[in-house]
Amino acid sequence: MFQTFNAPPAAAADGRLDNLRDAMAQAGIGWYLVPHGDEHQNEYLPPCAERLAYLTGFTGSAGFAIVGKTQAFLFVDGRYALQAENQVNSSDFEIRSLVTQPPARFAAGILQENDAVGFDPWTMTIAQAKSWEKACSKAGATLKPVGNLIDRIWHDRPSPPLGRAWLHPERFSGKPAQDKLAGLAEKLKEAGADCLLATDPASIAWTFNLRGSDVAHNPLALAFAVLFADGTKPVLFIDRRKLDDETEAGLEALAELRKPSDLNDWLAANADGHSFHCDPQLVVRALADGITGAGGRIIEGQDPVALLRAVKNGVELAGARDAHLRDGVAMVRFLAWLDGQEPGSVDEIGAACKLETMRRQTAAAMNSELKEISFDTISGAGPNGAIIHYRVTEATNATLQPNNLYLVDSGGQYEDGTTDITRTVAIGDPPKGAARDYTLVLKGHIAIATIRFPEGTRGVDLDSHARKPLWQAGKDFAHGTGHGIGAFLNVHEGPQSISKRGMQELLPGMIISNEPGYYREGHYGIRLENLVIVKEASSIAGGDMPMLGFETITLCPFDHRLIDAGLLSPHETEWLNTYHDAVHRALSPHLEDAERAWLQQATRPLLESKP
Repeated sequence: MFQTFNAPPAAAADGRLDNLRDAMAQAGIGWYLVPHGDEHQNEYLPPCAERLAYLTGFTGSAGFAIVGKTQAFLFVDGRYALQAENQVNSSDFEIRSLVTQPPARFAAGILQENDAVGFDPWTMTIAQAKSWEKACSKAGATLKPVGNLIDRIWHDRPSPPLGRAWLHPERFSGKPAQDKLAGLAEKLKEAGADCLLATDPASIAWTFNLRGSDVAHNPLALAFAVLFADGTKPVLFIDRRKLDDETEAGLEALAELRKPSDLNDWLAANADGHSFHCDPQLVVRALADGITGAGGRIIEGQDPVALLRAVKNGVELAGARDAHLRDGVAMVRFLAWLDGQEPGSVDEIGAACKLETMRRQTAAAMNSELKEISFDTISGAGPNGAIIHYRVTEATNATLQPNNLYLVDSGGQYEDGTTDITRTVAIGDPPKGAARDYTLVLKGHIAIATIRFPEGTRGVDLDSHARKPLWQAGKDFAHGTGHGIGAFLNVHEGPQSISKRGMQELLPGMIISNEPGYYREGHYGIRLENLVIVKEASSIAGGDMPMLGFETITLCPFDHRLIDAGLLSPHETEWLNTYHDAVHRALSPHLEDAERAWLQQATRPLLESKP
C-alpha cells in the first residue's frame, strides 16, 4: 500500500507545548511562529519537516501556529476546519481562520509594545517575513530570528529523506532539459536578472526532467538550484546518495552538482555584484539574507518555471489523456465492485485499499505502472464525508452504512500523468435531501465543464459559476472550485486555479480540476471532480470572437441514484448524456463482462427535463 492508516499521535500529551515555551524563554522571546512549511515550501512535507503536526496534532497541508507564553493559536482554512477541531486540543490551541484572519494581521492586534516574536528564517518566506515585520512594527514589537525551536525539543525527529531520484524520459516530458534551461535563460534576461534561485522541488523536477521520492505521493527530489541568464552551467544542490550512476551522469551533463549544505557557502562566495530572481512566496528568508549579506541583489517575481510547467506540451497532454483512460477503468471497476457489496459490509479503509489495488492491477493490465497514489485517499462515509480533507485512520474508520453517502477523492501517479478524481455515491437509498444537494453540485460542475470564455480570463472570473446553483439555494462550499495539476508531478500545482484567489490567466494547455462540493456537517459530503484541459480558443457560430473552453479528460460516471433530473436544464441533461456516452465508449473495451454491464447501466441516458 502507498498509504497507511495509523492515527496521528496525540500532541501535547508529552508536554510539547510546555517544552516549546521553555525553549522560547531561553531564546528571550514571548511569541513563536510555526508555519506549515520547510525550506522548499512544499505543500506535502517529509516527516522530518512536519513540525506543525508534531506540536499541534493537526495533519492538514495548510496551517500556521502562533504560540505565546499563555496563549496559542492555530490557523487553518475552510478545508480543514472540522479536521482541526477533531485533531487539536482546544484547551491548548484556539482555532482561527487562515483566510478571514491571516496570522500576521491577527497578531498585530494582540502583540504588545516590546514583544519579541521569534521565527525560523529557513521556514519563513521573504513575503511572510515582510508581513510579520509590518505586523510587529505596527504593535511596537520586534521580529527576531531564533532558529527552529521545534527541532530543539523534537528529540526523535526523523532524518531528512534520501529517496531515490531518477531522470524522467523525454517520451513523457516532451522536451529535453537543455531546451528548458535555454528558455529559462531568456526569461531571466527579460527580467533583468543574472541568476534564478530555484527552491521549489517541482520547478527543479520540471527543469531538469528529474523525479524523486523524498515526499510521499509527489515524485520530488528535494534540491536547490541556481540558473544563469548568460548560459553558464547551472548549479544543482542535491545529495548524490539519491542518485544512481545513470542519473548522476545525466545530471552532470546538465549542471554542476553540489551538496545542499553547500548552498550558503556558495552564495557567500558568488552572490556579490549579481542579481538573483527570487519568488518571494517560495524563497525563504535565510537564503535571501545570504544573498544580500554577500553583496547580491534580489529581484522579486513569480518563479518563471511555474507558468512554464503549468502549460503542458503536446506529449504531456497526450500522456494525461492516456493516464486518465487507465484511471477511469480502475474507478469503474472499483465502483462496480462497491455496488455489489452488501451495505454495511465495507469500511472506509477497506474501500481505499481496494481502489489502490485496482489502480495497480489495471495499470499493469494496460501495460503501465502505478508509481504512487497522488495523495492519501479521502474515503469518507456519511458524516466523515463532510470533513473536506478527511483522512481515514484506524481510529476513525467507519463502515459504509445503508441510506447514506460515500465520498471518495483519490488519484494516481503514472509516468505519463497525474490523476485526481472525486465521486460521491449512494449506499442503498440516498438520505433525505441528498439528491437535491448532489444535483445542485452537479449543475455547478456542468457550468464549469461547458463554459466558454475569452482570452485573459482568470480563475477568479469563473469560480462563481460553479457556486451559483448552490448560492441560489442558500448553500456554498469552503474551498476553491479547481486547482492546477502537474504532469507526473504535484497533484496541486499553481499558479492556475479556479477560486476566489485565482488571479492567473487561464492558458491553453493548463490542466485544472473542476470540483464543486457541498458538505452537510454531521450528515454527508458531496464533491464531484473531473480534470479538464484548457482548450485553444475557437469560433462560436454567430459570435464576434473566438473563445477558450475546457476539455474534460476524467472518465467515470456520475451516480444516477443521486440525480434529480427535474432540476437539470435540457442543456445540462444533454451534456451529462454526451459525457456518459463518451465514458461508456472509452472504457467498455477494457472491462470484463460484468463490469461492462454495470457501466452500461451507470451511463444510460438521463431523460431530458422539461424546459
